[in-house]
Amino acid sequence: MASIQSTRKLVSYGMAFMVASTSMAAIAKDVMVGGAPMLPTKDIIDNAVNSKDHTTLVAAVKAAGLVETLKGPGPFTVFAPTNAAFAALPAGTVDNLLKPENKGTLTTVLTYHVVAGKWDAAAISKMIKDGGGMASIKTVSGGTLVAKAQGGKVTLTDEKGGTATVTIPDVYQSNGVIHVIDKVLLPQ
Repeated sequence: MASIQSTRKLVSYGMAFMVASTSMAAIAKDVMVGGAPMLPTKDIIDNAVNSKDHTTLVAAVKAAGLVETLKGPGPFTVFAPTNAAFAALPAGTVDNLLKPENKGTLTTVLTYHVVAGKWDAAAISKMIKDGGGMASIKTVSGGTLVAKAQGGKVTLTDEKGGTATVTIPDVYQSNGVIHVIDKVLLPQ
């Protein structure tokens, strides 16, 4: 009888350890972006508003009226330019895009950074490998990005020839995944 009770205790301790280990692994997977943890239980918008590196992107998403869309079920893959990426655009570009009369253009630029589906780094890398070193990715705006692997990182080339590098991949969200990029991608 004592042997059965000892076995049950060991099993209980073992299960408790496994649950604790799984919880710790989940906590360890939270990615920090812009000084804030990006929680996989939150949606794209709820995480993005906490990133100090994405205040311009968040303001643009609000101005374009895309908040509810990106809070939706998705799944979405978002290539998220940082504030520095927006700042690197020619002077006045961001201010001009944020004007109400330019909402259509702003929406096109932002949805050029969004892909339907949940494409993590492994899936994108597989697409690149299967494509012989590059992959064409159709965006929600209807444009195309070309993904390549260079120096252990994924790069994206836009329709105007500009290239962005994924600096933080696989920021998982409840409704998709974000990949932080260092340039704003521009459609044709």
